[in-house]
Amino acid sequence: MDTLHLWNGGGTADTAKQWTETHLAASREKVAELLAVEGARTVENTLALYDKAQWHLRMAGSQTGVMFMVHPAAAVRDAAQELSQTVSAAGVELSLNQAVYRALEAIDASAEDEATRYYLERTLLGYRLAGVDRDEATREKVRALSERMTELSMSFSRTVQDDVRKISVDDPNQLRGLPADYLARHGIHENGAELKADAPVVLTTDPPEMSPVMSYAIAPELRRKMYLAYTDRGYPANKQVLLDLLAAREEMAEVLGFRSWADIATVDQMMGSAANMRKFLGEVEEAARATAESEFVELEAFVRARDPKALPLTLSDARFWEEQFRRANYDFDSQSVRPYFPYEQVEAGILATAGKLFRVRFERVSNAPVWDAAVKAFDVLDDDNSSAHKGETVGRIYLDMHPREGKSKWFSECSLVGGVLGAQVPEASLVCNFPQPKDNDPGLLQYSDVVTYFHEFGHLMHEVLGGRQRWAGQSGIATEGDFVEVPSQMLEEFFEDADLLRTFAKHYETGEPIPYETVTRMTKASAHGRALSTLTQVMYATYSMETHDRRAAEVDLDRLLREGYDRFSRYEFVDGNRMYAAFTHLVGYTSNYYTYLYDKVMALEFFAEFAKDGKGDVLAGDTAMRYRRQVLEPGGSKPARELVQAFLGREVSMEALRGWIQKG
Repeated sequence: MDTLHLWNGGGTADTAKQWTETHLAASREKVAELLAVEGARTVENTLALYDKAQWHLRMAGSQTGVMFMVHPAAAVRDAAQELSQTVSAAGVELSLNQAVYRALEAIDASAEDEATRYYLERTLLGYRLAGVDRDEATREKVRALSERMTELSMSFSRTVQDDVRKISVDDPNQLRGLPADYLARHGIHENGAELKADAPVVLTTDPPEMSPVMSYAIAPELRRKMYLAYTDRGYPANKQVLLDLLAAREEMAEVLGFRSWADIATVDQMMGSAANMRKFLGEVEEAARATAESEFVELEAFVRARDPKALPLTLSDARFWEEQFRRANYDFDSQSVRPYFPYEQVEAGILATAGKLFRVRFERVSNAPVWDAAVKAFDVLDDDNSSAHKGETVGRIYLDMHPREGKSKWFSECSLVGGVLGAQVPEASLVCNFPQPKDNDPGLLQYSDVVTYFHEFGHLMHEVLGGRQRWAGQSGIATEGDFVEVPSQMLEEFFEDADLLRTFAKHYETGEPIPYETVTRMTKASAHGRALSTLTQVMYATYSMETHDRRAAEVDLDRLLREGYDRFSRYEFVDGNRMYAAFTHLVGYTSNYYTYLYDKVMALEFFAEFAKDGKGDVLAGDTAMRYRRQVLEPGGSKPARELVQAFLGREVSMEALRGWIQKG
């Protein structure tokens, strides 16, 4: 059996169960060894065994979780869903094991290095937050609630994953405004002044079909129909699931002595408390509010001059009219740059960009075991000339980048194999839903898709380059949860560098690089509306916080959503919007969606360091390697604030965010 890869060896539900049990058994074995130790507790005879037990649990949990998201066989996805719950229960069992806690607590780590002392400190904190020091009845309650929360979370995610809505287009002319390749893909052609279809046109809510409709379709009724289909995914089933999950989290917080789930979810984060979260969100709202008002007034005046009947603007109109505004005021049509972004070219360009920035090399592994034929695997090799390890493999990545039936509809990075220095290189995957090139269709991306690709690749590099720690529990993206979006959002900023973009953004028919003036117009156009979009992020963050910071029995999901949009968005609410039923961040980030805004502040300040380098090429200066060494490579071996201090030499401020917002 290939013990590193669940999906290898047949890819059946039975082999998945066998593989998972192998790792669960190995974890139990290491715990038994730990508990059998006699005499003084040391790092080597206790923490090392605990870390190996956790490595096996992480392997089982990561890969069952990813196979639940991506495996092409429904039977394997079903098995993975059950196995994920089994692994989670094993993790809870270990977190409540008082004998293990006492053994770890007895270690004298005063003579150990900082990373080891920090690992032990965080581990013991995690045990206390799990309730290990409570009485047996309390621990049993925690165990039952944890299992319930896992079950509800998996159910919520599975419903979203499987719920692909379809809308029929009765009149093909409603698709006017959409790109020619989109129309061709759906069997639509021009017949004189009319658009005709070879067969009935049915669109899905998968991102490659939904997103262009919202940006380009001239017909407001089609945009509204798609918007409601997209925001209705997961409803009605997930409404009660979410309410039950909120109630379970509230009960867990109370059992552990916390005022609310929002407090327990932030106590070990950089943020520290729900009160600090509220304060931060208020500061971001204050920074964006005036500019957002100005942006909307401009947009509203623009629409009034062109189509007064389109007022008042609704949420289903937002992306279309923002696109029209940018075309008119910045001479930028986002469709015009799509020919410069065929999928395969973008993939190659991002690999080349990351390679140069992080001093690594990507080599395709054609015989690597993968879960679907569309998945590509690459070994990541160190390419740093100053390193004694140049040429060594430092990790493996998998790119699963296009939609298929049963696959998660989100864009995410996922750990697969935890790295351990000198023993195991890390492996990780991207799970995305970009247009898939086929025959004469190059799979043209929108520029926002390319930004998303940069974002997710930032996570991937953090996972790989941070994955060479002594302790598995500190490898990869193992920082505080509200630091994890910094490397991804920092990498997004490179998209605006014209010289970098021109290395791969070349017209798929002519090979000509994207013109400098086009990039200038694109970046100026994309900056408009930043304040409005920032307030939208504040709305999502506030919704996530409020659902977890008040009595669950008093939460009215629909009223809270309406109140949030009314407070933070100038667009008219569209009745029937139930986006909470598919808002999977409520499962993953729980109350802490603020992370994206919080990390944007740090990411902008990090990126500003590259501009100071003074060498012209943002990829080639000393800053790139300093960033790799001081931010990515430490993984979770240091507190995130130390990473910030090491790279910036100071604390962060809100000034970079204010400047970024007002740049529009």
